[in-house]
Amino acid sequence: MITYSFLQHYWWFLISLIGGLLSFLLFVQGGQSMLFSLARDKKERHILVNALGRKWEYTFTTLVTFGGAMFASFPLFYSTSFGGAYWVWMAILFCFVIQAVSYEFQSKPGNVYGKRTYQVFLFLNGLLGTFLLGTAIATFFTGSEFTVGKGNITDLINPTISRWESAWHGLEALANPRNWTLGLAVFFLSRTLACLFFINRLQDEKLVSRARKLLMFNAFPFVLFFLVFVIWTFASPGFAVDPETKEVSMVLYKYFNNLLEMPVVGILFVAGVLLVLLGIGKSIISSEYNKGIWFSGIGTVLTVCCLLLITGFNNTAFYPSTHDLQSSLTIENASSSEFTLSVMAVVSILVPIVLGYIIYAWGVMEKKPFDAKDFEDDGHVY
Repeated sequence: MITYSFLQHYWWFLISLIGGLLSFLLFVQGGQSMLFSLARDKKERHILVNALGRKWEYTFTTLVTFGGAMFASFPLFYSTSFGGAYWVWMAILFCFVIQAVSYEFQSKPGNVYGKRTYQVFLFLNGLLGTFLLGTAIATFFTGSEFTVGKGNITDLINPTISRWESAWHGLEALANPRNWTLGLAVFFLSRTLACLFFINRLQDEKLVSRARKLLMFNAFPFVLFFLVFVIWTFASPGFAVDPETKEVSMVLYKYFNNLLEMPVVGILFVAGVLLVLLGIGKSIISSEYNKGIWFSGIGTVLTVCCLLLITGFNNTAFYPSTHDLQSSLTIENASSSEFTLSVMAVVSILVPIVLGYIIYAWGVMEKKPFDAKDFEDDGHVY
C-alpha cells in the first residue's frame, strides 16, 4: 500500500534527481563563462556559442521543472523561500532570463546592441548564475533566517504563514563562507564539465587543445572547494528531526551519519565522486580521450542527487531555520496533501518517456563532432 510518507519521500527523491540533472546541464553556463578566455576571436566565439546554443534549453527547462516540482510537491518551501529570499532568487532568475534573450536575439536582424553585448550577458549568466545557484542550495545545509506560523493566516494585517527575518531577503546567504564554498564549487564544476563537453564535441583542434589546458585549471579548484564544503558540512552539526515529537535539534555529524545510515545513498555518493574524478583524470592524462563528459556527467548527477537526499531523508530538515529551529521545513510539514501527491505521482510515470525523448534528441544532434559548417546544415544560427 502506498502511504503518505512514501509519497513525500518519493517526491523528494524526484526533486533530488532533477537537481542532479540540472547540475550536470550547467556545463552550458560553464562554457559561457569561457567565451572570452577559451575563444580568441569572433569566429571561435561563434563556434562556442552555437555549440552551447543547441543545449541551453535543456538547462533552462530543467531549472523550471525543478522549481515547478518544488512548488507542486512542497508548497510551503516554495512560499517560504521564493516569497522571503526573493532577492537571491530574483537575481538567479534574472541571470537565466538574460541567457534566453541573448541566444534568441544576438543574431536577429536589427540588433542595435551588437553580438558582443549579448555574449557578455551569456558570460554573466555563466559566472553569476552558477555561483548564486550553488550558494542558494547550500542553505539547505546551513539554514536561513525565517519563521513559520500557520496561525499567522488569521492576522488581518499580515496574513503570511512564513516571514523572513532578515532585511536582506536571501542575500544574507552570501555572508556565510560555507555557502561560498559550494557556490564556487558549482561554478568551477560547470566550467570543468564545459571543458569536457568541448573536448567531446568540437572538431576545431585549437579549441580542443585549449579546453584540455583549461580543464586542469578548473578541475583543481572545483575539487578543492567541493572537498572543503563536504568536509565542513559532514563535520558540523546538522538539523535533525525527532521522529516522535517532530522537534528539530542540532546533531553533530548529522549529514555524515545520514550517509552511513542509508548505505545505498552512501555508496552512490562515493560512486558519483569517483566517476567525476575518473572522467576528469582520464581526460587530463590522455590527449586522445574525449569521453570524460559522460563519466563526469553521470557522476555529477549521482553526487548531487545524494547530497540533496541526505538533506530531506532520515528525519532531517531540508530547509532549516537558524532564526527558529522549530520553524524548519521537513518533507512532512512542507508537503502537499496526500491527494495532490498521489495525482502527481501518476503523472510522474511520464517522466521516463520525456527523459527517453531527450536522450534520443541529444543522440541525433551528437552523431558527429561539431564544426562551423554545421551552422548552415541545420539552418539555425545563434
